[in-house]
Amino acid sequence: MLKRVVKSNNAPAPVGPYSQAVWSNNFLFCSGQIPLDAKTGQMVKGPIKEQTIKVMENISEVLKAGNCTFENVVKTTIFLKNMNDFSSVNEVYASYFKNDPPARSTVQVSELPKSADVEIEVIAIVG
Repeated sequence: MLKRVVKSNNAPAPVGPYSQAVWSNNFLFCSGQIPLDAKTGQMVKGPIKEQTIKVMENISEVLKAGNCTFENVVKTTIFLKNMNDFSSVNEVYASYFKNDPPARSTVQVSELPKSADVEIEVIAIVG
């Protein structure tokens, strides 16, 4: 089994002992991204739509580092602190998956790293 760590300097560095993504057997397993600005290290605050855009931009950078795009994504998981944000997050999310969206789960959680309101992880097929 092959395993290779994938890293993007354009996405936030991990805040713990994990990799941004790991490539294995033609799959790219991307760790969850929160609305953290890679340049400043600060959380994006404000409306949940703005936070979700930052999350999706971070995911995009990790996907690029793994030679993928959103078209390669086959599964996502969305973690929300407040399920009332679902429709706003969904609106932003849908703009990144216009055709043949991936399988997805959405769950409400009591807390996220750095007190984020949203975190999204993805799995993509490489190639």
